[in-house]
Amino acid sequence: MTSRERFLAACACTPLDRPPLWVMRQAGRYLPEYRALKAKSSFLEMVKTPALATEVTLQPLRRFALDAAILFSDILVIPEALGQGYTFRDTGGIAMAHRLETRAQIEALAPAEAVPERLAYVAETLVSLKKELAGQKALLGFGGSPWTLATYMVEGGSSDDFERIKQLFYTDRSTFDALLEKLTTALIAYFQLQIRAGADAIQIFDSWGGIIAGPDYEAASLQWIRRIVAALPRDYPVILYAKGTAPQLTDQAFSGVKVLSVDWTSDLAIVRRTLPANVAVQGNLDPVLMCTTPEIVRRESRRLLESMRGTAGHIFNLGHGITPQAKLECMAALVDTVSGWR
Repeated sequence: MTSRERFLAACACTPLDRPPLWVMRQAGRYLPEYRALKAKSSFLEMVKTPALATEVTLQPLRRFALDAAILFSDILVIPEALGQGYTFRDTGGIAMAHRLETRAQIEALAPAEAVPERLAYVAETLVSLKKELAGQKALLGFGGSPWTLATYMVEGGSSDDFERIKQLFYTDRSTFDALLEKLTTALIAYFQLQIRAGADAIQIFDSWGGIIAGPDYEAASLQWIRRIVAALPRDYPVILYAKGTAPQLTDQAFSGVKVLSVDWTSDLAIVRRTLPANVAVQGNLDPVLMCTTPEIVRRESRRLLESMRGTAGHIFNLGHGITPQAKLECMAALVDTVSGWR
């Protein structure tokens, strides 16, 4: 069985001898080869240059026996394609070129039809990766959820309190919905582009889903995700990662996605037992463990694997992205433990 076959079987909840493994942000700053490349090119240059994005995507697969590659890109390419660029603040975090403050600014955003042309470099990278992987590894595309993208666009970048986006949601639902409508149609076009270019599955990052009041999660975020999934090919593997939304897992399981990626605060074995058998789960080792020791990583990985023994539909991953401080020897211990599990 190839890694790609293993990954797709897990998405379909087919029983396997061991779960497939990949890691969120596996192509990134914890790798010395990434840092060497980053010293010569900016992050945005790497994202927009297919040869560089291909190289970065493949770097972790050359070092570790992972089962999937995930496109090296950024969720904010969608706002940029719609006319709202972004940069990285010197102090950390995201700075949008401007803040969306009026209905007129939202209406002036580019239409969804502009997305495939403006993000053609993403398709080119995926085509390149598909060729390089030669059917052996799964190829994952991704994008942000409409809600998560809207937070950056309305706040003007990274935020501590998300006051502006929440005020928009509660005080001017019509304008809020107009923005989310634009983002939803743009993401549908973007994901269709990724599928045409060869992505085996797509992960939707609802990174800020957990900052919404529980009763409002459906209206602010999940209803838009449902619409995206419904517009994609039937039974296509869509993974939803929504950090901090444990109370919403059951609702998410009925959104049409094939896989729920669970953060580290939940007991994954309990989540598995409470969700429908035809929805796979992904996760959910605490990323901080990758900064400890190989012995601790092996111990905690085995504990998670043992808790999931006898279940179907598990993709091993971290409960959030791997951090820049992660140790290579800890990543190696994780990969060896999961790939050798029986």
